[in-house]
Amino acid sequence: MNTRWIRPVALTVAGLLVVAAVLQIIGLLPKFGTSTIDRSQPAVLQAMRDLSQYHAAAGDYQVVVDIEKDVAWVPSSIAGERTLFVAAGSIDAFVDFGKLGDGNIIVSEDRTSVELKLPPPQLAKPNLDNQRSYVFSQERGLLDTLGALVEPPQQQQFYVAAEQKISEAAQRSGLVERARNNTRAMLTGMMQALGYRVTFQETAPPE
Repeated sequence: MNTRWIRPVALTVAGLLVVAAVLQIIGLLPKFGTSTIDRSQPAVLQAMRDLSQYHAAAGDYQVVVDIEKDVAWVPSSIAGERTLFVAAGSIDAFVDFGKLGDGNIIVSEDRTSVELKLPPPQLAKPNLDNQRSYVFSQERGLLDTLGALVEPPQQQQFYVAAEQKISEAAQRSGLVERARNNTRAMLTGMMQALGYRVTFQETAPPE
């Protein structure tokens, strides 16, 4: 039996399998015969708490995070990484009524006016929209590309940076001032409906 052709054919088949595996890893070939099964357990309640915050304003933001990592004395084509991450999310500005005490509500002797000492508005933690947040582009050196095939890089740093930039944008955009005005308008309407004139003071911000 002539077996001279067996070795070349075997090498060719092995080479095709390797190429297909690489293409599948980088997403150029579909993953044939795969299916997704969700076996997650139901969420377990760990704690409950009462809320006393009045969320008076909300803003929607989009930011592009540009993070570059360089390796000293090494060309970027060999090692290094630059990522453009598009993040979309919202952030609320609120006033915490839980900090109001007896000294924060002063009613006049003739019971026609009331003075309210409110804590200043605060910004809540940004809430990123995962469906609208994504890696727009990513450039890697050869070593980083090979490392990503072995261990996919973490994207948490991009989310953390995006949250920080959204918080900074909310501070600059006047969201806190809008929450202050909305809170005062809400309380003014409520007190006037009870027959009171309203004046406001603002306590020191929390440390």
